Amino acid sequence: QVQLVESGGGLVQAGGSLRLSCAVSGPTFGAYGMGWFRQAPGKDREFVAAIRWSGSTTYYTDSVKGRFTISRDNAKNTVDLQMNSLTPEDTAIYYCAAGVFATIGLANYKYWGQGTQVTVSS
Repeated sequence: QVQLVESGGGLVQAGGSLRLSCAVSGPTFGAYGMGWFRQAPGKDREFVAAIRWSGSTTYYTDSVKGRFTISRDNAKNTVDLQMNSLTPEDTAIYYCAAGVFATIGLANYKYWGQGTQVTVSS
């Protein structure tokens, strides 16, 4: 069974930075594509970023390109999301997910963490 635990959320002022981390337990972490998603109040869960199992390819939604960076450490079974230049529109619960492929589609991801709250004040 694969388990994902996110950490690093919190309250930050606009223009600030946060680094989210996702610790993954279970077999074959290195075989999974990993993604970060977020869900703001009253909105659907949306794709933020993804990284292939090798770490060689990353994907971002347009609104975070140039501000967010996804990375993974297969030796430590972790995947991080560095978030810079945060705006109030980035306020959401952020979820880490693991799937066969690193894609933008939620349905691809089989395993999900419980989420971590990110709040950006103006």
